[in-house]
Amino acid sequence: MLHLASRSPRRAELLARLGLDFGIIDLDIPERQGVDEAASEYVRRVAREKAGAGLLQVVAVPGAVVLGADTEVILDGRVFGKPADAHDAASMLRTLSGRTHEVITAVSLVSAAREVQAVSTSQVTVAALDDDAVATYLASGEWQGKAGAYAIQGRFESHIEHLSGSFSGVMGLPMFETARLLRDFGIAA
Repeated sequence: MLHLASRSPRRAELLARLGLDFGIIDLDIPERQGVDEAASEYVRRVAREKAGAGLLQVVAVPGAVVLGADTEVILDGRVFGKPADAHDAASMLRTLSGRTHEVITAVSLVSAAREVQAVSTSQVTVAALDDDAVATYLASGEWQGKAGAYAIQGRFESHIEHLSGSFSGVMGLPMFETARLLRDFGIAA
């Protein structure tokens, strides 16, 4: 049985596109970058921790496989996690304005006997945002709970000047890499 260790409705929606049955494990894993931890290693670690914590909840289920993922926006080595409030979100959006940043999504798949991981890295260029554009986006509420204070699949898509990489990876679950991991685990995708 496949389980998704995530609160994200976007990840559940993307995983469902693969036509698989899966359960949801609601977890609250602390997402804090270590002092000397590189951004890419941080993303990989959090994905592993989510999958591992999920597995602990379903370890008694025969054949349980848990998928955990983490997505972070990174600019100049700085991780832009989920904003604390609208002021924090506005600051993030102004910093990303007119610049290209990375979005890294790590996907971990674990069972009692095995663990595999894949990473998707995309380059995203945000158009220059004026104060009105930032205020309008903040008023939409879409920024809440989103790394980097934006959702590429929503209203903010109109501010994405260029994307090089995986659209679904920026959303939170890179479909190509996820399907490959699932096939490696013997789960048809």
